Amino acid sequence: MTGDREEEVVPLYEETVSVEKRRVERARVRVTTTVTEHEEVVHQALEQQDVEVVRVPVNRDVETRPEIRQEGDTTIIPLVEEVLVVERRLVLREEVHVRRTKRTVEAEQPVTLRSEDVVIERIEQPDGRGAGTNHEPGE
Repeated sequence: MTGDREEEVVPLYEETVSVEKRRVERARVRVTTTVTEHEEVVHQALEQQDVEVVRVPVNRDVETRPEIRQEGDTTIIPLVEEVLVVERRLVLREEVHVRRTKRTVEAEQPVTLRSEDVVIERIEQPDGRGAGTNHEPGE
């Protein structure tokens, strides 16, 4: 073999790897919500309006019926009557004064408030898996 070299071809094999993900159930949990109620007293300032009615005698002759008028917090409502004399005329018999006053009183009202709590329980698998195992989504 002088000058002529015989080449030998050695076949090569190629290996491939296939990686897949699958979900493995390691543990289960139970989520339970509970509603707790408790009574609480609510303090609130409430505004009240009172009306005081005072009848004021006037007994004065008038030519025309007086209009209802407002003087500060007081509404004045004239009351007239016809009196038969030699002539007919209006006599302002009295006025009704209606005065508004405001006051604030403290009121207590019991109300029921609710809040929710959650309980999470880990459920063991029959093969004992699940205790102390953290399972991340996609593992």
